[in-house]
Amino acid sequence: MNSNDKKWTHLHTWNEILSQAEVWKGVLQMLRRSAPAERIIDTSSDQQEWLFVGCGTSFYLAEAAALSWTLLTSLPARAIPASEILLFPRLLAADGQKQAVVISRSGRTSEAVRAARVLREELRIATLGVTCAKSSELEQICSESIVLSAADENSTVMTRSFTSMLLCLQFLGAKRAGKLQFIERMETMAEELAPRVRTIAAEVEAFVHRTEFEDYVFLGQGPFHGIAREAALKVMEMSCSYSQVFHTLEFRHGPKAIVTPATCLTFFLSETAQKEETEVLSEMKELGGATVAICNRAGETIQQASDLVIQMDTAGDELALLAPYTVPCQLMGFFTGLRKGLNPDEPKNLTRVVILD
Repeated sequence: MNSNDKKWTHLHTWNEILSQAEVWKGVLQMLRRSAPAERIIDTSSDQQEWLFVGCGTSFYLAEAAALSWTLLTSLPARAIPASEILLFPRLLAADGQKQAVVISRSGRTSEAVRAARVLREELRIATLGVTCAKSSELEQICSESIVLSAADENSTVMTRSFTSMLLCLQFLGAKRAGKLQFIERMETMAEELAPRVRTIAAEVEAFVHRTEFEDYVFLGQGPFHGIAREAALKVMEMSCSYSQVFHTLEFRHGPKAIVTPATCLTFFLSETAQKEETEVLSEMKELGGATVAICNRAGETIQQASDLVIQMDTAGDELALLAPYTVPCQLMGFFTGLRKGLNPDEPKNLTRVVILD
């Protein structure tokens, strides 16, 4: 433990960020023997459209999970905010079989719970609840539930719960597709990341303290776009900073007008489209922006065009990178908040669970 660690051991957010890789190991082991996971896979069909439902962070999780599901299984899937189901339920009333996954860390978020009830009782759609809290209202409503109690948190801002529930849904997709090597890849990824989290934290801390930014931009394509949206939210929640998110190549079409030396642009570089995404990275560096590259492996072009490079350096399917890619941006939000004199455990205007009257 270094001296900085000692300053923050009392902060739930810090400890929960650092604990993620170890928690992932336990979650993946639990899922291998989960009866609800087996039942949901055994009863699913190729005719089903999968709906991933959540609010806030859980909705961004749903976006990443839906695209992961399609890429892993070649079956249709989409993400939808819980509020859309409540306000526009006819959007889901079309013919065809559906399986819904409702995501809520607490299992008590009002919109998520109400959406689960509408899905099951009014629309007659089978529901799987994914949560981190035992004996929740969501668990009672859904047809099946998976509870990742080891990933639950004391903090307001979601960190390890987000990544753990994402891994859970990727696990289900891989199991549905019979891609057992992908599950093994996730397990190996957790083992590899565990000893590196503190090193990544030190790199992010040093970067945050070198320069002060007015704007934060997060860029990702495909399944990495949901991760980019979650990263923007983490920085916004923990540091009250202005942050935006775009598809990487879309940033060229107008939004790049905001780029200045006070703009921090974080790129989630995929392996599928790394050449095209790196071209945008280089272009933004030439425009004077400060650039962060989160990637699996960084070649010379990425290194030269980036002020900070975080490499995962792992083998296997790039979908296994989604959870670890999230960690540096959780740390960015944490350290930026501290730099501003804020307490990440007590984010402004936020509560741990949104309960509506």
